Amino acid sequence: MTIQSCVEVVPGGPITGSIRPPGSKSLTNRALVCAAFARGQSRLGGALQSDDTHVMIEALRQIGIVVTDEDSGRTLLVDGAPQSKNLLPDAKPHSLFIGNSGTTIRFLTAALSAYGGSYRLHGVPRMHERPIGDLVDALAPACEGTIACESTGGYPPIVIETRGWSGTKLQVAGNVSSQYLSGLMMAVPIAKKSVEIGVLGELVSRPYVEMTARIMCDFGAEVHWIDATDNEGPLLCRIDGTTGYDGCDYEIEPDASAASYFWAAAAISGGEVTVEGLGPDAMQGDVAFVDCLEEMGCEVLREANQITVKGVDALRGIDIDMNAISDTVQTLCVVALFANGPTRIRGVAHNRFKETDRIGDLAVELRRLGAVVIEHEDGMTVEPIADVIAFAGATLETYDDHRMAMSLSLAGLRLPGVRITNPACTAKTYPEFFADLESLIGRPHRWQTI
Repeated sequence: MTIQSCVEVVPGGPITGSIRPPGSKSLTNRALVCAAFARGQSRLGGALQSDDTHVMIEALRQIGIVVTDEDSGRTLLVDGAPQSKNLLPDAKPHSLFIGNSGTTIRFLTAALSAYGGSYRLHGVPRMHERPIGDLVDALAPACEGTIACESTGGYPPIVIETRGWSGTKLQVAGNVSSQYLSGLMMAVPIAKKSVEIGVLGELVSRPYVEMTARIMCDFGAEVHWIDATDNEGPLLCRIDGTTGYDGCDYEIEPDASAASYFWAAAAISGGEVTVEGLGPDAMQGDVAFVDCLEEMGCEVLREANQITVKGVDALRGIDIDMNAISDTVQTLCVVALFANGPTRIRGVAHNRFKETDRIGDLAVELRRLGAVVIEHEDGMTVEPIADVIAFAGATLETYDDHRMAMSLSLAGLRLPGVRITNPACTAKTYPEFFADLESLIGRPHRWQTI
């Protein structure tokens, strides 16, 4: 019999309090890439310490980047790489283990192809099931050398052997992951070129790409957008990377995706929760999650450096396109369990290619809670739980997906006996999540093995 660890969030009354989530994973890994290939040293304040940032740091160290930490890892000092290319044709490739970090493998695939050298990027079995062929296909024409997926179908491991880039015009599909485009963009100043990137088809999660552009500019690059029209072809991104990156002091915002769980806690419990360190002008698009809660009936108070969500007695089901904030889909689906009427989520077909299938697998677990869930090509419809009082408990699988664990645990704020398996998987982006949630709600969780 398999023994599993579980956590059970204990139901109670309305939650009231304030919290500051740890630094953004998305910002930390983007800043690490820019700093690693910049001239001079960079200081990254407010950095996230998690599995995803750890594998990025260790991969950079393996190729010779000096990364040191202060303040228990919340401050990172990064010495930029030598500005010359480092291809040694007869050298053994650097073997870089990426775990299941999508940002790390996508960003480093582009960055290392632009920098030059011999590398093999590989990860856990699930990483080898996550598509990356569109990115490799986009890079191949630019590379002076070779880049290829070892497996058929366009999946990692990835083998790179280049002297950098020779091409200046690239095209990439936009409908699987915005991280493909972000990776190409960040690589341009590493290649020391001016490059035009065309985006084929719909670009998912565009706020993350805008975030990438802002970080690049903070490190000295120039990024310009030419938006698509019906007659002028695809979205274009033009980057002047001829001077490369310059090291700098960079402060990292709290993680807005992580903040969604605490705002959702207020909505589910009918309480009031303030997330500190994030305002309406935050770099991260996921702060728009509060707009979804507002549409469901919550009151939202937006201030320069904090956002407060106040829950209401009766939440409304909504029909909403979450393409731009797809990492918060699971969170909203749990809130939808307690609304009056169905919630239809659109525009997130790409969520099937995340750490797990965040449409199909999420639907399975929501049904364990008594919800009626209809899967669609681009999302799902969630009917609220018909009888919360009659709920008799459930054990929910997390699929080794940090966002499944964090979002599904919120159902326990209203439903007794909701057990979340493998809670340690939150270490991917938020190792202290359950401790922070326990502190916020003011009552201990139940930890057990089954």
